Amino acid sequence: MERGYRSSILLAILTVICAGSAGCLSSIFVPAPHNNATIPIATPTTESPLATLSAGDMALQLSDLPSDYILRDRTAIAYAGISQVFQDLGWQQGYQVSYYRMDKDVNDITTIVQEINLYPLDNVKEVYSLEKEALLPLEDNTTDYQVPFPLQGDRSIAWRETRSGDHGTLVTYTVIFTKKNVYEKISMTGTTTDYEALKDIAQKAVAKIR
Repeated sequence: MERGYRSSILLAILTVICAGSAGCLSSIFVPAPHNNATIPIATPTTESPLATLSAGDMALQLSDLPSDYILRDRTAIAYAGISQVFQDLGWQQGYQVSYYRMDKDVNDITTIVQEINLYPLDNVKEVYSLEKEALLPLEDNTTDYQVPFPLQGDRSIAWRETRSGDHGTLVTYTVIFTKKNVYEKISMTGTTTDYEALKDIAQKAVAKIR
């Protein structure tokens, strides 16, 4: 009988141990709570293929030029001032700004002129081709030639012209380029010109097209 009593006690202890073990195991294997929070997915932004600013808002400012330049003129370009061929290509709006620096003591003057024109996107390449052709000299002239220049915008070319006159030799650098639906021409003309400064100015002009 004593053996039976001990067996009953042992069975009860085992039952308690198993019950406790089951509780421990159930607490260990409790499934992780579900996180129902939605994780936002970043959507890439698409840049507009057309300029979102007006021609005037993309013009160079005095702060974009070397400190010795001053404003000469700023004006919107009138439709009547556009040649028929470019009107037919859908010219939309334009703006022109010019700056100059002068040293009267040595009769030295340099001007910078920027012209900005907007067209339908499909016609900008043709506009560029026509303007590029207009830069080429009508006859072989060793004083007019294309110069190496960093690519500006979608396509670009730079040209150097030399002319002798009563006031000495004048050099003109002309850079034309397109970006989006914008065609631009920037010219630096004078008895003193700075190719490196022109590169910096052109890069600032391109960055304003957005």
